Amino acid sequence: AQVSKLENDYTNYKMRSELRYIKAPQNGYINKVLTAGIGETFKEGTPLVGIMPADYDMAVETFVAPIDLPLIHLGESVRIQFDGWPAIVFSGWPNASYGTYAGKVVAIETFINPNGKYRVLLSPDEEDQAWPDALRVGSGANTIALLEDVPIWYELWRQLNGFPPNYYQPEGAQDKPVKK
Repeated sequence: AQVSKLENDYTNYKMRSELRYIKAPQNGYINKVLTAGIGETFKEGTPLVGIMPADYDMAVETFVAPIDLPLIHLGESVRIQFDGWPAIVFSGWPNASYGTYAGKVVAIETFINPNGKYRVLLSPDEEDQAWPDALRVGSGANTIALLEDVPIWYELWRQLNGFPPNYYQPEGAQDKPVKK
């Protein structure tokens, strides 16, 4: 009887000691602590930390105003200027700009965010210069959507008269999201 009681106590202590550790659902790095303080009590299902996966694909998250959303299409080319990288941007000549990197629109959210804008995800363009290796997750970025190529006289005439620009739409671009 005493042996079974000791085995039961041992099992209880072992289970309690295992409860001291919280295991993550995936491999990664803690990038944000949501519950502060040592000895803090929490309920089951309460988020404790934000985890960045160890294996990830780089992407840029940008936000677009509702008035500009019809101008953005899946597969569209976008130029990206990363914070911390020197850049010289020549408006209208993206290939002559220095320090900007190419991206492609891979996802457009259909619902507006609390900030009043739509979220758009950009991935690296494999046909252009690769994004910097030292680029870190969470870095800031400015994005520039490309317009249609037009002669300089047309652009001057358009700006003097206040007409809207002709926006570039790549071949095969889709306005509706593709379900997978």
